[in-house]
Amino acid sequence: MDERIIATDEQSADDWQYSLRPRRLVEYIGQDKAKKNLSVFVKAAMSRREALDHVLLYGPPGLGKTTLAGIIANELGVNFRPTSGPAIERSGDLAALLTNLQERDVLFIDEIHRLSRQVEEILYSAMEDFALDIIIGKGPSARSIRLDIAPFTLIGATTKAGALSPPLRDRFGVISRLEYYSVDALVEIITRAAQILKIPIDVKGAEEIGRRSRGTPRIANRLLKRVRDFAEVEGVKEISEDVANRALQALEVDSAGLDHTDRRMLDAMIKKFRGGPVGLETIAASISETRETIEDIYEPYLLQLGFIMRTPRGRVVTEAGYNHMGVIYPSAQNVEQKLFGFEE
Repeated sequence: MDERIIATDEQSADDWQYSLRPRRLVEYIGQDKAKKNLSVFVKAAMSRREALDHVLLYGPPGLGKTTLAGIIANELGVNFRPTSGPAIERSGDLAALLTNLQERDVLFIDEIHRLSRQVEEILYSAMEDFALDIIIGKGPSARSIRLDIAPFTLIGATTKAGALSPPLRDRFGVISRLEYYSVDALVEIITRAAQILKIPIDVKGAEEIGRRSRGTPRIANRLLKRVRDFAEVEGVKEISEDVANRALQALEVDSAGLDHTDRRMLDAMIKKFRGGPVGLETIAASISETRETIEDIYEPYLLQLGFIMRTPRGRVVTEAGYNHMGVIYPSAQNVEQKLFGFEE
């Protein structure tokens, strides 16, 4: 699958965004509830000179979980050790990480739901007792030893909180969900990024980019950079609403943040299957995509916007979806027949 400019997952070309990441809570825009609570917990831990309770950050990709983890470490004034669930393949990998931590350090595990079961079980005692239970030897001569490790804070990030096992989830003292950003918050993020990158932009231009960013800072920053390219080639000194609109139209990102693939899916459901209900396999075959791609990447945002809905008989395009595609919505009677499968 090609990299889409409005994809929420981190892409190979996103390395430049690291320079835009805030370093302190006061610089972090949005997520006010999570930020306020974390500020209290951090100050309390520092006043007691203890390690902060383990923190679980969950929510859709691109909302700043890694950034927030780094900020917590900066606020605590300790070392930040990042890794990811798939990178910790064996229990020995985790033991090496934990034994190298200093007191109150932050160990950040991205995609923590992808830890193997063996690694996860070793993590239980490390989180709870700050100790490692290691098996030495094999067979009858095998024995268990316990190694004490420095008190530390584990920050786990996941897009699938439900995929975490209950024993692991219960060991986190602080659990925060990150929500999609409002357009106003995205405008602040875009304006701040433009100042750092020295890109002149007015408020209307920032709003135009913010509206099409799917509530996700990662996408907003990516779109800002692409719009800057159009502005520079056109010889425009400042990104205005008109410049942003022309650039985003050229990138095929419409007013709702849909790209050509999203619209192709809606178009197929409306024109080929009269708006549904239509099964996932059928949709996937009609637009030459896999079922998993439809379910995990395209469908969630269309559901969030209310452009499609799930029914027992399959996916159906809603009135809002028809309106966005500029197609007349069927009569109420036809819709009832589709949803409930009865004929007069």
